[in-house]
Amino acid sequence: MEKKDSQASAMLVQKHQLDSSDSKISELDVALNALLGAQKGNDQALDGMLADMEALLAESGVSFDAQATEISVDMLSYVNDGSTSERFYIPQISLLDAPAFDENISWDSYVSNVEKYASEHDIDLQNDPFDRLLTPTQRISLEKRIKDEFTYKNANCDKYDYLLAGTCGVIGGLIDVFFVGLPGQGKLTTFTDKAVDQSVQMFAKAFGWKGAAEGGDATKSAIGFLERNFKVNYDQATTYGKNGTDGLVDNLSPKNHHLKSLGHSPDLVGLFFSILNQFTNTSTFVSNGKIITIETESFELQGSNFISKVFCGFVNWLGHLFSDMAGSSGASSRGAGIPIPFYNWLLLINVGEFGKHKQTFATIATKVFEQGYDFRHGLAMAIPVLITELLTRVMWVCKKRFYHKADWADCIPTANNPELRRMLLVAHGSLCLVDAGDAALRSGGDMVQFLLRTNLIGWVRFGHLAYKEVIAWHKAGHINADAVDEYLEREYSQMLVK
Repeated sequence: MEKKDSQASAMLVQKHQLDSSDSKISELDVALNALLGAQKGNDQALDGMLADMEALLAESGVSFDAQATEISVDMLSYVNDGSTSERFYIPQISLLDAPAFDENISWDSYVSNVEKYASEHDIDLQNDPFDRLLTPTQRISLEKRIKDEFTYKNANCDKYDYLLAGTCGVIGGLIDVFFVGLPGQGKLTTFTDKAVDQSVQMFAKAFGWKGAAEGGDATKSAIGFLERNFKVNYDQATTYGKNGTDGLVDNLSPKNHHLKSLGHSPDLVGLFFSILNQFTNTSTFVSNGKIITIETESFELQGSNFISKVFCGFVNWLGHLFSDMAGSSGASSRGAGIPIPFYNWLLLINVGEFGKHKQTFATIATKVFEQGYDFRHGLAMAIPVLITELLTRVMWVCKKRFYHKADWADCIPTANNPELRRMLLVAHGSLCLVDAGDAALRSGGDMVQFLLRTNLIGWVRFGHLAYKEVIAWHKAGHINADAVDEYLEREYSQMLVK
């Protein structure tokens, strides 16, 4: 070992103490058995001597007065002058040694005492301690458990697993085709649009919005309230003009400025750039495959110190996202929402030539967003993906329990199970095949229409599962750190509960 593990060192010393205690107990057993044997021999010899004396006295006609307690001087002289036999000898048993310890000792002091004890007793603390801490049986048992529970394994699926997974994926794909469709048109998109409108109103009420005026639109009123109370300095919406970028960001418009402005992204990247822009009076955009930062008008965050200013910046970012999530207060229809998390990074892929105008992929991604492929549509796309995920897991549990007759404790659908992992891959792959087939048929070769009908959430989930499957195939037999962390987290939680 390159570095000594103090806990392993303590365990080695404690094992040495246990072994020494066992050895000392054996030594005591030997000494006690020797004493018992000697005592038994003495008892037998004494009984024999008493019997011989009684016989001799009876033969000689000598009798003793029972009341007499004095021993004659002649008898004492005979006993004292008699030759002594060799005395029985047992070697002295030494005391056990132990590292100094008390209830107030610190860990560092205890480790120092452990190392001193190890040095005095020739205990090697450098090499792998577990070769000496575990018995061969324990080592075999531990290796088997690690192999079964904490290593990457290839899936061992049968035809029913693939059939169930494929069916679940097709069901999810059909839901995507018939109930999601194009942004703003599918039933699920309409449902999520209304849900977002409600969430915007609830968020506004939490910050003091009193509701819409009589006959007014509640959602637009809530958006207007949030726009007035959560203003930001990075909300430029055009390339030129009063609220523009002086030509620094090409093709910026009210339809796409939420996409091109990194501070409008509802993810950690968006939070980072929002705080940065609010602190530095700048705006950060993605344009032509590049990240562009421009100076803005002076903007002062509330708060008396750095921490409070960061918190106010976070609240301002969140409130501004809610003001843009359902469009703007002046939009005549659905309006431009905020992008799907991390979608704006597609604008960095400024390569390729698509369509008759030979547009780059970044331009295509921008046009797709401008036609409603936003956060609200992302929520709608997530529904068939979630249904596919849940159906597949339920089918795996049912098959495990009722077909394989496994205990309920063994039917927990954890992501580290190789068969479940493979079934999820097949299920989401089937969903993506149905989705891609529908998009290809209905788009007529138009790249924008193809992407508008593509379920990005499903493809991301499929890609993630494919990556995990490739890693598991490549690392088959190696330790799965995620499984170990999950097990330790579960054990720690149980310890805290107890």
